[in-house]
Amino acid sequence: MQVSIEKFILAAVTMEREKVAGSIPTFIVSGPEEQQKISQYLGRIMEGVVHDLENGVFIIVKH
Repeated sequence: MQVSIEKFILAAVTMEREKVAGSIPTFIVSGPEEQQKISQYLGRIMEGVVHDLENGVFIIVKH
């Protein structure tokens, strides 16, 4: 039996560092416009999907 990980978080983008824990790359931004821009760029670069958690954190997920 072989186990593989198919979905995982690539990065987080937030204005509040304390809202993200763990060892994923976290990008701290200064405002909501920058957050959306950086999230979109990272999503394209990493070939992932951007999700807004609606708590001030965006995550980029590989599906």
